[in-house]
Amino acid sequence: MLSEFSTLSWILSLCALACVLSLAAGAGYLLLPSQWRSRTLSYLISFATGTLLGVSFLELLPHAIELQPAAGVEGVMGTVLAGILVFFVLEKALIWRHAHHGGGDHGHQHAHPSTRNAGALIMVGDTFHNFLDGVLLTAVFVSDVELGVITGLAMIAHEIPQELGDFAIMIESGFSRLMTFTLNAVSSLAMLAGALLAWWAIATIQTYLAYVLAFTSASFIYIAVADLIPALHRGVRIKESLWQLVLIESGILLVAAFHHA
Repeated sequence: MLSEFSTLSWILSLCALACVLSLAAGAGYLLLPSQWRSRTLSYLISFATGTLLGVSFLELLPHAIELQPAAGVEGVMGTVLAGILVFFVLEKALIWRHAHHGGGDHGHQHAHPSTRNAGALIMVGDTFHNFLDGVLLTAVFVSDVELGVITGLAMIAHEIPQELGDFAIMIESGFSRLMTFTLNAVSSLAMLAGALLAWWAIATIQTYLAYVLAFTSASFIYIAVADLIPALHRGVRIKESLWQLVLIESGILLVAAFHHA
């Protein structure tokens, strides 16, 4: 067992690592030619998809069921369903606001943001998401340190391609490179704030830990299925599709390896 100080150090270190790596990837993205950006992003999204699904189904959900035998499988899975619906509503609200401010066809506006409002809206949503990641990471760490490390690595795996996507949207929305980097850096700090807040309210988190784990799983599943996988379907070439499958499987196998280590 780790001491409280060591546990908090692990949590903050993983949060900081997620911030640094995602911002470094975003900075590198700004310097790459557009052709290289497209190729690299597909590979990162594929690996992140496998990691998120692996952590959800192999780690978080089984652990949540173990922690809450009174609620049973139905209570945990019901929380997952509710979480997916919550994330659907939140994303739908972001899309609606985006299209409302941008004007024109809603679907086209979501795929090709062209106004400054779109970039600002992305920042609001991303800041909230980063804050929630910090809360969830602390909750998982309190339950199981090994599971916390795996969950932290999964968050990093999906944070990098997500950050690259945010950089791309903001650049298209008319933000300068400097402003894009600065706003994303501020947004990333929300993860540290969420982790610290959850640490101070640890007793409350522990009481509802099984449901927090289930909600975390719902967020991972929703991000993978609703956001990342549709992005992968834009590439239809056989070679590209095979690489996507290999990298998705690699992400799942990485989680499985941690699980059986």
